[in-house]
Amino acid sequence: MKKPALSIVIPCYNEEDGIPQLVGQLNSIISLSDKKSESEIIFVDDGSIDKTNELLHQYFGNNPAVKIIRHERNKNLGAALKTGFGHAGGQIIATWDSDCTYPFSLLPEMLRLLDKNTHIVTVSPYHPLGKVENVPAWRIFLSKSSSMVYKFLLNSGIYTHGAMVRVYKREVLNEVQSEANDFLYVPEILIKAILKGYKVKEIPATLRVRQFGISKMRLLSTIKSHMDLMARIVGYKLFGKEL
Repeated sequence: MKKPALSIVIPCYNEEDGIPQLVGQLNSIISLSDKKSESEIIFVDDGSIDKTNELLHQYFGNNPAVKIIRHERNKNLGAALKTGFGHAGGQIIATWDSDCTYPFSLLPEMLRLLDKNTHIVTVSPYHPLGKVENVPAWRIFLSKSSSMVYKFLLNSGIYTHGAMVRVYKREVLNEVQSEANDFLYVPEILIKAILKGYKVKEIPATLRVRQFGISKMRLLSTIKSHMDLMARIVGYKLFGKEL
């Protein structure tokens, strides 16, 4: 069977209310996959206890371009992404939120930006041309302030470090590793890639509040994880400690 050029990894955890919306957004991509086998979609059900797995199989189970992988228990976002990468056959790998906070219509432009000199393309609501709409203030404060600190520490010019919606060349994910299994995996993998010299581009985007389900992020643990990563970056930059 021909290997796909693009793999789209979508972690899901208790997303039964949003699956119908996700189906609507994915229809055009799935149609293209059916005809040309140029892309595949990999759902990782991270131990959902609602009807997420049942609905994924109902809507996508008979499509040869779709893989549905299930964790028997919840392992958190980073672990779900790693599982998806392990099942991905494409040389280009996209990661996308299941809650549709960013539209899949961004994907073609992100793929165009992934040129020979660019290894990662990420959405960026904190870019000067990006926007945020109706997202809780505490989440914006945490996310934006942490990205400002990372931007300062790395001197990279990147405005957004915590958005999961990205496109990677496979070589990056083969070379850059993170032990984090939680939300920290998302900024850490980008930061380590930057420090290794991989080039990142941002696409200005609008971050909107999720319309279905609830956020799985835990405030205090997320703050602690960011502070730990920042301390490790300082140790790496000043003393050459392992990041």
